Amino acid sequence: MKISILLPYKENFSGNYAGAVSLFVKDTTTFSLYKKDTLIFGSMEYKLPLLKNYINLSLDKKIFQSSSKQYVNMFIEHEKKRDSDIIEIHNRPNYIKLLKKNLKSKFILYFHNDPLTMNGSKSVKDRLYLLNNIDQIIFNSNWSKKRFFVNLANENLLSHKTSVCFQSAPSTKINFKKKEKLISFIGKLNSAKGYDLFGAAILKILDKYPDWKAIVIGDEPREKIIFNHDNLLIKGFKNNVYILNFLKKVSISVICSKWNEPFGRTSLEAASRGSAVIISNKGGLPETAADAIILKNLTINCLFNNIEKLILNRNLLNKLQKKNYSNFKFNHDFITKIIDDIRLQFTQVRNFNVHNKKILKILHITNFNDRFNGRLHYNTGRRLNNGFIRSGHNVLTISDRDVISKNKNFIDPRGQKKLEKNIIDTFNNFKPDTIILGHADAVSLNTLDYLKNKKKDLKISQWFLDPLGKHGPDHEKNQKRILDKNQIMDATFLTTDPNSLSINIKNSYFIPNPCDHSFEILKNYESDKLFDVFFAMSHGVHRGGLKRGKYDDREMYINKLLKKNNNIKFDIYGMNNVQPIWGDDFIEKISKSSMGINLSRGKPIKYYSSDRIAQLLGNGLLTFIHEKTFFRDFFNDNQMIFYRSIEDLSYKLNKYKKDSKQRKIIAKNGKDIYFSHFNSTIVGDFILSKTMDFKSKNKFLWSN
Repeated sequence: MKISILLPYKENFSGNYAGAVSLFVKDTTTFSLYKKDTLIFGSMEYKLPLLKNYINLSLDKKIFQSSSKQYVNMFIEHEKKRDSDIIEIHNRPNYIKLLKKNLKSKFILYFHNDPLTMNGSKSVKDRLYLLNNIDQIIFNSNWSKKRFFVNLANENLLSHKTSVCFQSAPSTKINFKKKEKLISFIGKLNSAKGYDLFGAAILKILDKYPDWKAIVIGDEPREKIIFNHDNLLIKGFKNNVYILNFLKKVSISVICSKWNEPFGRTSLEAASRGSAVIISNKGGLPETAADAIILKNLTINCLFNNIEKLILNRNLLNKLQKKNYSNFKFNHDFITKIIDDIRLQFTQVRNFNVHNKKILKILHITNFNDRFNGRLHYNTGRRLNNGFIRSGHNVLTISDRDVISKNKNFIDPRGQKKLEKNIIDTFNNFKPDTIILGHADAVSLNTLDYLKNKKKDLKISQWFLDPLGKHGPDHEKNQKRILDKNQIMDATFLTTDPNSLSINIKNSYFIPNPCDHSFEILKNYESDKLFDVFFAMSHGVHRGGLKRGKYDDREMYINKLLKKNNNIKFDIYGMNNVQPIWGDDFIEKISKSSMGINLSRGKPIKYYSSDRIAQLLGNGLLTFIHEKTFFRDFFNDNQMIFYRSIEDLSYKLNKYKKDSKQRKIIAKNGKDIYFSHFNSTIVGDFILSKTMDFKSKNKFLWSN
């Protein structure tokens, strides 16, 4: 996918003087999956850009034509030769009409400022034009998005065309013992930024608390507001690298803007470096730091009182510092993933690798958990869906359990008739090449048989994740479920080795639990973590909490492990009265641990694992698994840790708790091998190759 990014004319994309737009583009390009195919276009006087894939458009200015128009026209000439899949325009809605008139690419427009103050989006007519002609509009805050929809009645109707993507800061480790008695102000030294308030308040603070110092970074040639004090140091303009390092030692950061900041990069960066943040309730500033102190009044006394409260209450200061740091999630990986996921919607596959380069129409029926409002978003069905789409196929989905849940009534008490009608009507309209089922127990054999008779070349397969071994939980029930429609299946895919089962499932194949680069976004091996070991169970999935009377044999095992290892810091969910976690909460919690135990229900059986393995390995935790799962067929001791007993597991947990260097190396190797061979695109292609009976160009580590 070729991407071209057009910066505002004269945007400074150099190391020493880059502003918020340039830093955002640099960071999100560096971490993007598409960075090798991305070019950044701008026009500046400096010769050293932030990235090598920058093209400077030097203008031969014409007297009777605006420089901005010449700049856009020069970009258009480049684009006609490059033919990008996506063109991304930053902060210049007034460029859109000229670009749309001359180019046929997909367009993404980024707003870094208040849309109502910018040429090309001030009027209702301007904004309606953008909504009707841009493929995606991305705002730097929810506040900016709300401003865009002022006097427009179609915000909800067109919500699919708009997204919010905050700015980001790089992750780093903070030593809170090295925090100094420093108060910072970073930004333009003018009254709009509240520098007049800060200066007046800080002079009173420094007089009253002489062991504290204030550091000011920024300048303002157009407005002279001058404050002097022996403990006040004004450093002038500094680049972003300097600011981020400086913030590591700052205890209190003040961002007291009087104007409506569209976002507020300074407060976000201060939170990422573990500062206690004081902000005004203006614009998008409250969105930048979840644990900031928000000024009730923009007065000198109010600011003075809040700074003084933190100076006098050391416990509160430390608490806010650590909460800001631990709750900060807007790192470069996280934000870039949002953008890459948006770009992925517009992917145009040019080198398709399926037989005869045929694009398949797939009807994927499984439980997508729509009724749980995103709580159960991170599931295997969505992972496989992503894999099918990345391979270039046309995928239509039906969430069987959601259809049933929404359509139960007196006439159709189970919602079954509505589901069958939904499937048949969708089949008639879509005419799929294949139907793929995932745990779709409610889909009847009669419905599938009817569809097979209607389209003789239709292929149907199913995938199944639950344990099927005779020593596993619910094995009789699960075996009955998998055999229910087996006679009509062209292929069945299991997360257990079919040859290790006591039942015969025709045309059955093993598949690993797939990881996905848009779900498994962490790299836990890059730094030390708050906890040593993460373990989570998912009791009460549909209830959203622990189910009373529910017992899992893993609880006894984990509790024994806890008693044997008092010196190891465990982070455990779904047992011992600790509620289970899902969705973004799961990502946030797992990000705090170095190691993870992949313990599945029942006795170990060849190749079986719950989908937890994809989340542990995929997020870069050092992963421990029982050797009787035979995962040594795929991984070696430099990629995963195998244990044979609880004593062996205890020993190895303690070993790698102490040996952080080796722990991080093995964890990284494990993530790399999992993403190389067990990602959703490869697993999805395996399912299709067996279902449709074609030879894939991919090599599958688990199959000859």
